[in-house]
Amino acid sequence: MSDTTQGFMKSLCAGAIDQNLLFPFPTLGQDQSETLQMAIDAIDAMLGDRHADFFKWDAAGEIPKSFIEELKQFGLFGLILPEDNGGMDMANMAYSRTLQAIARHDASVAITVGAHSSIGMRGLKLFGTDAQKKKYYDKLATGKMIAAFCLTEPGAGSDAAAVRTNAEEKDDHFLLNGTKIWITNGGIADFFTVFAKTQGADKREKLSAFIVTRDMPGVKIGPHEDKMGIRGSSTTSVYFEDVKVPKDHVLGDLHAGFKVAMNILNSGRSGLGGGCIGGMKRLIEMSTDWASQREQFGSPIRKYGLIQQKVGHMVVDCYAAESAVTLVAAMSDGRCDDYAIEAAIAKVFATEALWRTADEALQVAGGTGFMREYAYELILRDSRINRIFEGTNDILRLFVALTALNDVGQSLREMSRSLKGIFDDPIKGFGLLADYGRKHVEWRTGYGAMGMDKCALELRPEAEAFEELTRQLAAMGDFLLRKHGKKIVDMQFAMRRMADVMIDLFVLACTLSRVTASIQLNGIEKAQSEIEIAQVLAGQVRGRVTRNFRKIDSNDDDLIKSLADRAFDSGKYDWDAIR
Repeated sequence: MSDTTQGFMKSLCAGAIDQNLLFPFPTLGQDQSETLQMAIDAIDAMLGDRHADFFKWDAAGEIPKSFIEELKQFGLFGLILPEDNGGMDMANMAYSRTLQAIARHDASVAITVGAHSSIGMRGLKLFGTDAQKKKYYDKLATGKMIAAFCLTEPGAGSDAAAVRTNAEEKDDHFLLNGTKIWITNGGIADFFTVFAKTQGADKREKLSAFIVTRDMPGVKIGPHEDKMGIRGSSTTSVYFEDVKVPKDHVLGDLHAGFKVAMNILNSGRSGLGGGCIGGMKRLIEMSTDWASQREQFGSPIRKYGLIQQKVGHMVVDCYAAESAVTLVAAMSDGRCDDYAIEAAIAKVFATEALWRTADEALQVAGGTGFMREYAYELILRDSRINRIFEGTNDILRLFVALTALNDVGQSLREMSRSLKGIFDDPIKGFGLLADYGRKHVEWRTGYGAMGMDKCALELRPEAEAFEELTRQLAAMGDFLLRKHGKKIVDMQFAMRRMADVMIDLFVLACTLSRVTASIQLNGIEKAQSEIEIAQVLAGQVRGRVTRNFRKIDSNDDDLIKSLADRAFDSGKYDWDAIR
C-alpha cells in the first residue's frame, strides 16, 4: 500500500501529481494470471454457445432455475470468497476481469453473478465478524445462498438519508419494518444486506446494516419487475414486516451503516466496470465483423471514414475505461486506502463509454442493428441501467467534485484562520501564506510543480498536457471555493464541470500509465497503436477540459435554469411553430 493517506484525485485537485499511485501499471503474478486465464477459458466454453438462450431469457424476462444451478456448480458465486470455503479467493483485479468475461456473453448473467459478489455479500467480506463469516461463507460460495443488496426504497434512491425502513431495538433483537425496491437477485436471494434506520443514544436516527435471511418470518418477496434491459436477471421488491433480526446480525458497528454502504459500493465498482468493458469488447468485435462484410457503393463499409471514426473512438473508449477500472481494482486490492473518488470516476466513465459504444455499434449495423434478430438492440437496452444503479452518474459527479473540493477547502480554512491569528503565531501564519503563494505560482507557470516524469519519453507531449491541465484544475477548484464558499454545494452546473475535468484527467493518467508499461515491456514498435490511443485520448481530454474551464465563469447556466423553470411551471412545452 502507498505510504500516502490521500487519494490520487484529492492530491491532483491541490495541484500535486502522486505518480506512485498509478505507476507502474498493475499486473497479476504469473500464478494468478494462469488461474484467471483458465477461469476465462472455462467461462467462454460454458457461455459461448448459449446466445440463443440469452435471447429467449430476455424475451421471457427470467433466467431459468436450471441455469442458475449451472452457475452454482461452476463456482461463479464463490469468486471472491476463500478457497477454504469453496471459493476462488479472487482479489478485485482478477474478479473484475472475470466479470468482463461473463459480460461479453450476456449482461443479465453478469449482473446475477456480480450483484451477489460485488454488493450482495461484499459487506460480509468487508465488515463481517468471524462468527458471521463462518456461518455464511460456505453457503454463499457454493450458491446455496445467493446474496442481494437492499438499500433503495420508494422515497430513497441516491439519498441514503431518506431511508425509512426502521429497525427498532428490542431485548435480544431488532424489529425490522420497511420496503426495498428494485433489488437485483431479489427473487432468487436467501441472504440480504439490508440498511435501516436505528435510534442512537442521542435519540437521533442513523443508518445501520443488517444480515437478513429469507427464512426469517416476515420477509416477503414481490413479483418480478418488467424491465427495459437486463431482463433475465431477477429484480423484485423485498418487504420486511416485523422481522426479528438477532443482534449478532448487525454488519459493522451499529449506526455506522452509511460507512458500510459506501465501502461496499466503492469496493465493488470495479466489478461493474469490468462488465462494461466486456460489453464494449463484444460490440467492437461485432462492429468490425459487420463492417468488413457489409458492402455499400462497391466497397466494404470499413473503408469509409465515418465508419472508421466510430470504431476508432470505440477502441479509445474501451482502452481508457479498462485502464481506469484496472487501476481502481488495484487500489482496492491494497495500492491505496483512499480511492472512493477514483472508484466513482471509473464507474461513471466506463458506463458512459459502454453506452456510447452500444449506440455507435448499432449505427454501424444500420437497419440490421434495429432488428431483434441481432444482439445490438439487446445490448443497447442492457447497457442503459449501468448509468443508474450503484449510484446514478449525476449524483456521483457531485460526489466526485465535492469530496475533492472539501479537502481543498480545508487548506483554505487553515489559511483563513492563520490570517486572523497571524500576529499570535507569525511564523506559522507566514508559512501557510508562503505555501499558498507558492502553489499559485506553480498553477500559473508550472515552475516547481510535480510532473509526470514516470511516463515513457514517447508520451512526453501527452504528459506535459496532463501537467498543464492539472495546474488549471487546481486553480479552478481554488476559484470556485473562493467565489461560492459554502454555497458551492448548490452550484451543480459548476460541480458538473469540475467533475468532468477530474474524470477526464484521471482516465488520461491511467491510460498514460498503461501505455508506458506496454512500451517498457514490448518496445515502441509493438506499442505503437497504444501510443496512438494515448495521443487521441489526450487530444480529446484537452478539448473537453478547455471547454469546461472556459465555461466555469462565463456560461448560459442562468438561461438554462430559467427555461427549465418555465417548463416546470407550465408543465409542458410552451410553443407551437404552426397554429
